[in-house]
Amino acid sequence: MFSAKLRQQKIEELNMYQFDLVVIGGGITGAGIALDAVSRGLSVALIEKNDFASGTSSRSTKLIHGGLRYLKQFEVKMVRDVGREREVVYENAVHVTEPQWMLLPFHKGGTFGPLTTSVGLRVYDYLAGVKKGERRKMLTADEALSKEPLLKSEGLQGGGYYVEYRTDDARLTLEILKKADELGALCLNYVKAEDFLYKNGKVSGVEAVETINGTKVAIEAKKVVNAAGPWVDDIRDIDSTAADKQIRLTKGVHIVVDRQTFPLRQPVYFDAPDGRMIFAIPRDDKAYIGTTDTFYDGDPAEAAAAEEDVTYLLDALRHMFPSTSLGHSDVESTWAGVRPLIYEEGKDPSEISRKDEVWESENGLISIAGGKLTGYRKMAEAITDRVIKSLEKDSHKKFGKSVTKKLPLSGGDFGGSKNFPRFVSSMALQSEQFGLAPEEGRMFAQFFGTNAGKVFEHYWKRSAEPHRDGLPDVLAAVVSYAMEDEMAVTPSDFFIRRTGDLYFHIADVMRYKEQVLDYMGKHLNYSEEQKVRYRKELLEEIDKATRFGRGMPQ
Repeated sequence: MFSAKLRQQKIEELNMYQFDLVVIGGGITGAGIALDAVSRGLSVALIEKNDFASGTSSRSTKLIHGGLRYLKQFEVKMVRDVGREREVVYENAVHVTEPQWMLLPFHKGGTFGPLTTSVGLRVYDYLAGVKKGERRKMLTADEALSKEPLLKSEGLQGGGYYVEYRTDDARLTLEILKKADELGALCLNYVKAEDFLYKNGKVSGVEAVETINGTKVAIEAKKVVNAAGPWVDDIRDIDSTAADKQIRLTKGVHIVVDRQTFPLRQPVYFDAPDGRMIFAIPRDDKAYIGTTDTFYDGDPAEAAAAEEDVTYLLDALRHMFPSTSLGHSDVESTWAGVRPLIYEEGKDPSEISRKDEVWESENGLISIAGGKLTGYRKMAEAITDRVIKSLEKDSHKKFGKSVTKKLPLSGGDFGGSKNFPRFVSSMALQSEQFGLAPEEGRMFAQFFGTNAGKVFEHYWKRSAEPHRDGLPDVLAAVVSYAMEDEMAVTPSDFFIRRTGDLYFHIADVMRYKEQVLDYMGKHLNYSEEQKVRYRKELLEEIDKATRFGRGMPQ
């Protein structure tokens, strides 16, 4: 089970075996590697120094997309590779990935024109292998305005209409990790790599510390992969023979507003006054806008929106949607993430390639950096191929080919997108047996996929017991599931990575933060020191997300 209550048992297991592979980093790249490797028969351990997906993998634009703008930089291979992965990711995790028609308006004098949009989208369709029903359409100015009336009408010449896939990046990462766990991988958050083990001059494992209780572990492994994202160079620095290559961090900021204030009908991909491309995307009753792209030299864990980031996005928004008068006080929350990109001297942040790169030190440490959310599976396949080639050479044991192209993630076992609506309706009916309203059952099914039944059981158990903790039963069921089935350790884990509520339901976080802290403390046996620390951590995250939003003078 992928339970926070089994942490001590799993920590002891890290010390007990020699694994074929240890992965450092619990973002989507590391998660993908762990899943690909374990599904081919390798014994796998994965460690993450903070929470899973707590770095870049919970702070993206939350799109599985092919990188249309990279055609302008002639990154044809990358657009082709990641574009074709969109459908794969969607079919393996329909419950966390949803096709969305994206509107790309073009104005006189703008970044895109009628011809470049038409040709670019046609090439995009071809490279990405887009299925017939989702191929691009070209709209007149009136048709574009009918899709999104808030658009700037002055100089509007028309729009391109094409499909991208919206996702929940953190939940996608978790579903990958849960599937890896199901297949036998040992994945643990809050375990920090501090040094390497060596044998005959080669990396033979990782010395690590479990950061909650300070337990030291020595994890022996035949191969070690460094997939630490923004911290990849920090891990490489531990190994004295790491190759002389560097990553460069860039920061991307997003803002969230209420759709009552900004009644956006559908996703729009538009150019800001400086020529950068920005997304505005509806999500339930909110809309989020991003992203910025600036060099970042600070601690990746402390990345946050600055006042100038929020101002930049609001200015871009008012430029493209002039009927709106959004100000800082309309911003409900923000998030900021850093991208670990391969350093290219003299290039601006938006010009640096998003391609991934792999390098191996003389001591055998394999590191991977760069890449895009959409391409995680192909990156994982390539890394595992490399690991297997080395293992087979040393041991003469044979491993299989990658099977992840058609491997449903955790929660995705309903037979693909064609069966998802029927599954959701079925679960809505089943939920009544557990005392839930059909609409609550439908909500759980859409969010958790085939794991919704586990959430139903948590609800049933909760409702059958007396309690006076002030938590609604539905919320308590989701918290219980997060602890017992998704290894959530702290309230920040729950409100940020397990639900996204800090960004999209900030009022609920403010209302229930103390009750959730108490509930998790009771079930995970927090010490008083832990309770104080986790409360402080959540309050700092709330401040980081809201400090340039509501209440700030315009």
